Amino acid sequence: MIKPTLTINKLISGASITIVALGDSLTQGWMVSKGYVDFLREMLRAKFPQSRFKLVNSGIPGDTADSGLYRLRWDVLHHKPNCVFIQYALNDAFSGYSELQFKDNIRGIIDKTRGAGDVDIILITSGYIDDEHDNSIVEGFYRQLEALGECYAIPVALVHKYWSKKVSDGVPFESLVQHDGVHPTEEGYRLMAEAVMSLFEINEKGQNI
Repeated sequence: MIKPTLTINKLISGASITIVALGDSLTQGWMVSKGYVDFLREMLRAKFPQSRFKLVNSGIPGDTADSGLYRLRWDVLHHKPNCVFIQYALNDAFSGYSELQFKDNIRGIIDKTRGAGDVDIILITSGYIDDEHDNSIVEGFYRQLEALGECYAIPVALVHKYWSKKVSDGVPFESLVQHDGVHPTEEGYRLMAEAVMSLFEINEKGQNI
C-alpha cells in the first residue's frame, strides 16, 4: 500500500504540518455535527499525540472537480499545505461530466499541487451507493481515481470499498446514509475517516508499514 510517507514522518517527529482537505459536501460534512475531517482530526491526534498539525476543511457542497481545480490556488495552495486530500466523484458523475473530463480535472489538481512544492497527495473516493445502476456509474469515476493513483504513485483511500465491505459484514447500509441515500450519517463519516486513516498506519516502533 502506498503511504503518505512525508506526512507520516512529520506527524511522528512533531514537526508543524498543514493538511488541506479539498472536495464536495462529503468533505464539508453536510448536515452533521461531525464529518470525516472532524473524525480524522481526532484519529490523527490519538495516533500521533506528539504531532503539531492543522487540518483545513476546504469542502464545498455541490462542488465538482473542475471547480476544485479553479479554486485550488486560494482554497488549498494559499495555506502552503504539506499534504492535500482530494475527494470528488459523485457530483461529477451526475452533473454531465464524462469520466475523461473528470480524470483530466483531477490530473490538473494533482499537477498544480505538485508544482507548488514537495506535497503529499491522497485521493479519496466517496461512498458506496446501494443502487446497482447509480453505483455502476460512480464506480467508473472511482476507477479513474485509482488509475491516477497508480500513474502518479500516490495513495488512494477506497472509501466506497471500505463501506461495501462493512455492509457485507452486516452493517446496515441505512445506518451509513441520510434520507437521500447518498450523504453519510455521522457513522458513515466515521467509517470514511477510518478508510483514510488506514493509510497512516505505523508499527509499534513508530515506523511506516
